[in-house]
Amino acid sequence: MFYYGAMRFSFWETRKSILSRETFVVRNGKEIDKMETKWYINGKKGDGEMTVEELKARKKELGYTNETIAELANIPLSTVQKVFSGVTAAPRLATMRALERALFTDPTLYGTSKRWPDRVSEAGCAYLAKKPGDYTLTDYYALPEEKRVELIDGVFYEMLGPSTLHQMISMEIASVLKSYIHRKKGDCIVLTAPTDVQLDCDEKTIVEPDVLVLCDRRKLILRCVYGAPDFIVEVLSKRTKKKDMTLKLHKYSAAGVREYWLVDPAKEKVIVYDLEQEELPVIYGFDAKVPVRIFGGECEVDFAEIREYCGFLYELPEEE
Repeated sequence: MFYYGAMRFSFWETRKSILSRETFVVRNGKEIDKMETKWYINGKKGDGEMTVEELKARKKELGYTNETIAELANIPLSTVQKVFSGVTAAPRLATMRALERALFTDPTLYGTSKRWPDRVSEAGCAYLAKKPGDYTLTDYYALPEEKRVELIDGVFYEMLGPSTLHQMISMEIASVLKSYIHRKKGDCIVLTAPTDVQLDCDEKTIVEPDVLVLCDRRKLILRCVYGAPDFIVEVLSKRTKKKDMTLKLHKYSAAGVREYWLVDPAKEKVIVYDLEQEELPVIYGFDAKVPVRIFGGECEVDFAEIREYCGFLYELPEEE
């Protein structure tokens, strides 16, 4: 038997693997001939070197639609369509790796679901053994060091590396906030991800906002921010958008966060929630100067400048 992630494959005594371009033979679970791993075999990560035809065969075997693959691979649907229709003759390596991951990994390894695509499923993680809702800070700090997750109400949510556009926007916002506080000789502190925030001061929730402002320094300890920050910014991505706009909005409001911004790079919009005054949200475009309400509107983030600074990234072609 051959094991792949959380899935198990059976081979005849001699067979050419669709997972590699080299022929190898297995007998009673042991390799007979030399083999070069191209994907997750015995825990080794592949190199994205499968052919499009091999991916098509796997797609047909699973009965996946292009929409399903796009969701699992976290790449645009148009990119998937171009690859499988032959429009893109030589897809980029990153695209091939993403498609391999979607087609040859048990979806539970990603914790994908229509409701929460970034939720981690214990079925695919050997180090998770509890039911969602039962995890605590002890479990959070026991995770492998390279595993980035948020813990919200006892449930783990996977965090992938942010895009360069995401990072540039976050850093520009943080820079404006920090400059204002220094100019005013204020006591507030600006922090960016990854910074642990023990939001509810309990054992069930640890979040990592993209940008935060903390004005009560007593909440800052070496391990984390212990309690609710005054101001939080989340830069939206396809994978985290629903969580940021619903679950985190509720959590931040209940915990006492005074102001919450949702920055959508794709739609070039900023949604501002004045949680302290319980005002209706205000939506700004990337052509506006957005006032920071916890500072009485004296501090403004000029999104037109940020858009101009990041403009070259918007001009890049969609990755394939």
